[in-house]
Amino acid sequence: MAFELIDLPYEDTALEPAVSAKTLSYHHGKHHKAYIDKTNAAVEGGDLADKSLEEVIAAARGSDQGLFNNAAQSWNHGFYWHSMAAKETSASDELKSMIDEAFGSIDGLKDKLKERGAGHFASGWVWLAVKDGKLSIEETHDGDTLADQDGVTPLLVIDLWEHAYYLDHQNARPSYLEAVSSKLDWSFASENLARGTTWQYPG
Repeated sequence: MAFELIDLPYEDTALEPAVSAKTLSYHHGKHHKAYIDKTNAAVEGGDLADKSLEEVIAAARGSDQGLFNNAAQSWNHGFYWHSMAAKETSASDELKSMIDEAFGSIDGLKDKLKERGAGHFASGWVWLAVKDGKLSIEETHDGDTLADQDGVTPLLVIDLWEHAYYLDHQNARPSYLEAVSSKLDWSFASENLARGTTWQYPG
């Protein structure tokens, strides 16, 4: 069983001007595809060949850094595409209540995500997650992921690697974060919250 590059859940122009079609074509078609291809090459014919991507990530963590990086980046990118939406979406009543309790409002949450994302050193990811029954903003560095973390359910993620925004915003990560925060998919976050388990990479 080979993992596949999942389709974007919207047209490649759908996130403009926050994320251009040119950026998506490179980011999805080149970067994400390369992670998928390298993951498939690493597991082919081995003990992990028929495992889910989440199982591959968990098995490789701490034992095979190359495989871990490629598998985790494959998962993170799939989750990132779904964390954004072409049209404005709404949070469920449950999620909205939790956001209000933790951050005061959705705008308050966006401000905190932008602050943490801008302050994150070098490459990585900033997440909205459920941890110990409450909303939490988490950061992972480089290719690390929350996909296999017990007790943490990721709801949304923003990619902080320069290739996610350099063509559109150059080195101005705060400009990218400001723009992309208006594209976050609150319905996807609500589905992840309601399910209560971590999103599974399709396939």
